Amino acid sequence: MYDQAERLRRLLQPDRSSLRPATRVITVTSGKGGVGKSNLSLNFALGLAAANKRVVVLDADVGFANIDVLLGRSPRHTLADLVRQRATIWDILQAGPLGIHYIAGGSGLQDLINLQGEQLNYLVDQLEGLQGFADYLIIDTGAGLSEGTLRFILSADEVIVVSTPEPTAITDAYALIKLVASQNANKNIQLVINRAVSPQEARQTAEKLALVAKRFLNLELQTLGYVLDDPQVQKAVKEQVPFFIRYPHSTASRCIEQLVNQQIKNGLAGVPADSGIKSFLSRMVSIFRNR
Repeated sequence: MYDQAERLRRLLQPDRSSLRPATRVITVTSGKGGVGKSNLSLNFALGLAAANKRVVVLDADVGFANIDVLLGRSPRHTLADLVRQRATIWDILQAGPLGIHYIAGGSGLQDLINLQGEQLNYLVDQLEGLQGFADYLIIDTGAGLSEGTLRFILSADEVIVVSTPEPTAITDAYALIKLVASQNANKNIQLVINRAVSPQEARQTAEKLALVAKRFLNLELQTLGYVLDDPQVQKAVKEQVPFFIRYPHSTASRCIEQLVNQQIKNGLAGVPADSGIKSFLSRMVSIFRNR
């Protein structure tokens, strides 16, 4: 069996056996719970799929995994089974609407924070199989400043921080951004303002966060976009059908389309050389080794 150092060296080697494009790894997070992060992650993934992108959603929200609930599904296997070496990546990968795939979190996901030895090796080997399977791997993390969330943020190619215009949400979002910047000042962080009553309120909220980050952290925050407050979002949650599918012409769904268009536009500017599943995993292994 490989030890972690040997596994890290293998991940750092370029993959010359395949010409498949790199899978873009995006972590979606928030400074506090209750801002609609998981719902946004899922519907953003569906929007990407509607734009002919192949997408996998990974529910890594330790303690509050709920992507399967939002979909109205009861998967047989979850990420917790993979962590415990009871299943393979292909066992836990579930087909979702519009051609997306998702990996449910499951109970007992707390084990993910304390991975080491063979458990970590097995997880890395299995997740490596996703390279080239999808154009995007969207990771829905836990809210707040937990150790597990930070690891996923630092390992991903880019980070989407979700906030609402509420002062507490803005304050907690800034605290999260400050922590990430202290660990990696070059991390690509983008803002999405959720549940704004108007485009003006969304822009003002994003500008407020960007101004504070620039002044005190010397960090240039980018805004991916916003999702306006829409009563049909909560109706869809109660129906356990994503609003992008249940109410495709709603205000919120149109906002998702704008987010997707901006994300794709950003990708046209070029993908960094250190993007993809292998780079994500190599960073993750390094973090676990150095904790």
